[in-house]
Amino acid sequence: MHSHDHTSAHSHTGHAHNHSHGHGHGHGHGHGHGHGHGHGHNHGHMHSDTKNIAWAFFLNLTFTIIEFIGGVLTNSTAIMADAIHDLGDSLSIGLAWLLSHIGKRPSDHQFSYGYRRFSLLGAVVNGLVLLIGSAWVLIQAIPRLFHPEMPVVEGMFALAILGTVVNGYAAYKLSQGNTMAERMLNWHLMEDVLGWVAVLAVSVVLYFWHLPILDPLLSLGFTLFILFNVSKTLYQAVRLFLQAIPTEMDYQKIKQDIVALVHVNAVHHLHVWSLDGARNVLTAHIVMNDWVGVDEQREIKEQIRDYLADYNFEHTTIELEFADELCRDGEEQA
Repeated sequence: MHSHDHTSAHSHTGHAHNHSHGHGHGHGHGHGHGHGHGHGHNHGHMHSDTKNIAWAFFLNLTFTIIEFIGGVLTNSTAIMADAIHDLGDSLSIGLAWLLSHIGKRPSDHQFSYGYRRFSLLGAVVNGLVLLIGSAWVLIQAIPRLFHPEMPVVEGMFALAILGTVVNGYAAYKLSQGNTMAERMLNWHLMEDVLGWVAVLAVSVVLYFWHLPILDPLLSLGFTLFILFNVSKTLYQAVRLFLQAIPTEMDYQKIKQDIVALVHVNAVHHLHVWSLDGARNVLTAHIVMNDWVGVDEQREIKEQIRDYLADYNFEHTTIELEFADELCRDGEEQA
């Protein structure tokens, strides 16, 4: 009996894929893009997208090093705060560059779901580095509020000009790209450009007026902005890393809707999680009503497949169980 059920569940998976590719343009293209078209697209654009990200990475990393040195020499906490921001962007770009290769590897005997989850690991590491860096800047900047020191304005001005040009060029390079990774990194770099424009404006003000408190105030502004954004991103990344249900998914609604289908008596071991924040997975045990034959089982699978099509799951595994059957995994249910 179990053997039959497992085969039935497996055939559902295969059937669902066939349906996705053949059932009209809407669902078929959406699912096909993830599996078939996606690989062709990646190979066609891999060189240009990797080249653009590599350009942005080396520009950002080199300038981040210059920035840390410049922050020390100019005695500016604002520049040190922006250096931390740039370090975070360098990490983001570097990880995106590395994971653009690793994440495209197909599933194998070691990682049966593939390598996309590495991007979550990268996001967590990046977030932790930024939090530590931001805490360090706060430790440096807060005492300056009570005992402000005048930075070397000329050096601050020169670094601001250089920062605006370098980050602006990197943003321009990535703005030519079409991939989501390039567009997301472009937003990071545009934030950097705006940050350097702010440093430039403060350096001009300090050149004409003796207002040294503007430097620690600007660094606090940068740092609080980073902390706000990083905390949100890190929270989401850690949730997904711990296999929490994606925030856009309504677990109770999915469960209730499946139970409401014809010939379905109950649902247990319903699990929903995300591989990388964009590609989600669902598994479930479906308990059928009494006297359900092969035709009714096929009908149940058709209904579930049609219902789940709108969710665009990367993987779905459904096991059908008879009403009087003992569940292999026990009757645990959230």
